[in-house]
Amino acid sequence: MIKRMLIMLLAVSVVLGGVFGFIDFKKKMIKQFMTAQGEPVQTVATLLASYQQWQPKLKAMGSVQAVQGVELSTEVSGMVTSIHFQQGAYVPVNAPILQLRAEHEIAHLHALEAAVNLARITFQRSEGQFKARAISQQVLDMDRITLDIARANLAEQQALVEKKTLRAPFSGNLGIRAVNVGQFLNAGSSVATLQNLDKVYVDFYLPQQALVSLTLGQAIELSCDTYPTQLFTGKITVINPKIEVATRNILVRAMLDNTKHQLLPGMYVTVNVFVGALQQHITLPHSAISFNPFGSTVYIVKQQTQDKLTVEQAFVTTGASRGDQVAILTGVKEGDQVVTAGQIKLHNGSSVRIDNSVQPSTEAYPQPVDK
Repeated sequence: MIKRMLIMLLAVSVVLGGVFGFIDFKKKMIKQFMTAQGEPVQTVATLLASYQQWQPKLKAMGSVQAVQGVELSTEVSGMVTSIHFQQGAYVPVNAPILQLRAEHEIAHLHALEAAVNLARITFQRSEGQFKARAISQQVLDMDRITLDIARANLAEQQALVEKKTLRAPFSGNLGIRAVNVGQFLNAGSSVATLQNLDKVYVDFYLPQQALVSLTLGQAIELSCDTYPTQLFTGKITVINPKIEVATRNILVRAMLDNTKHQLLPGMYVTVNVFVGALQQHITLPHSAISFNPFGSTVYIVKQQTQDKLTVEQAFVTTGASRGDQVAILTGVKEGDQVVTAGQIKLHNGSSVRIDNSVQPSTEAYPQPVDK
């Protein structure tokens, strides 16, 4: 019985030893095969590093205002008897906009004109009598004062009658009408907006540190999502003489020509203020740079043999961004072949194959595509 047990255990040991031996042999052969195959060649896209002109800029969000723009309103109250404008129309300076009822004021004006005529006749008669020594100097002075008072009352009433007609204070485009004929208006009630759009202001804030870089006449460039492919240019006309205490920012105003009336008051725009002279920087697309806590890196292609390309990881110092581009201050030289796509599969010494049929965007001023 014991002999049989020993034979069985020996047989099991032989079988298990064969199984485990085969597994080890299989692993060894797979390892040898993989080693013989070598590391697979990775396909990447590359870009030759080159210098680009780089204009330093200060960026801010701004708001458009008309150089001349008001909400038209009446100085006096009254009933609207007629409206003399079309909504959205262009009107010249002093063009009548709206008429309030003024019959009572006009009648009183005529009465005052008659009073002025009477006072003038009386004064002229008194002058003749004074020369003939028929009246005293006091009577002549009283008649002169009476004439002056009558003329002043007439001028006051003329001003009141003129206020019953609302006129355009400057030429420009009228907006939506806010009143109707027969409506009673209180003094200060809005009638319509009037905006001269030939020139516009753009107001924006910059941090106080930027003050040393600002000068009157400095060029600006702005963009607006209403016209995503168009850039507008202007110049700084006013730098506010105080810093906002709450934000430590300074208010800056620029003026732009707007002859096509594309920019409207109230629009928000992105403003770029050109500062300093043109600089030369090596630029790379954002996709070429790996931003890590320990530093930013790129992969540079190196020629090992005639048929073999490898990559080397290099640390870089990045500067300002401009659209899809990043300025590279150190770490890359002009002419270096930098990997722009596919670097997630790489490490130092990886073999690569270059395929530049698809490249990431590297635009200085990319524009959104409306799909």
